[in-house]
Amino acid sequence: MADEKIPESIEHMVDDNDDVVTLMSANGEEIDFVEIAGIAYRGNFYAILQPVELLDGMEEDEALVFKVTRGKDGEDKFEVELDDTVIDAVFAEYNRLLDEAEGEGK
Repeated sequence: MADEKIPESIEHMVDDNDDVVTLMSANGEEIDFVEIAGIAYRGNFYAILQPVELLDGMEEDEALVFKVTRGKDGEDKFEVELDDTVIDAVFAEYNRLLDEAEGEGK
């Protein structure tokens, strides 16, 4: 999805609410996201985030996948994942974990 409002490379800002992640877009706009899940995939860590306020072109039930890396300053860096194969695999792992958790709850 090519939209200038979707941050391509952003820095994590500390927030009092652990479920809300505030990211700074390339154009300096702060965007709040709800953290849906953190997923480890092929040696990398990905965060599934859903914007608190819908971004242009997004549906209410859509979320974005961000690759999370540690910056030189020790802060987490979030970069929008654009590879559909990785995105699909991260969501597949998330769904597998959900199914597994639901199976344990029965």
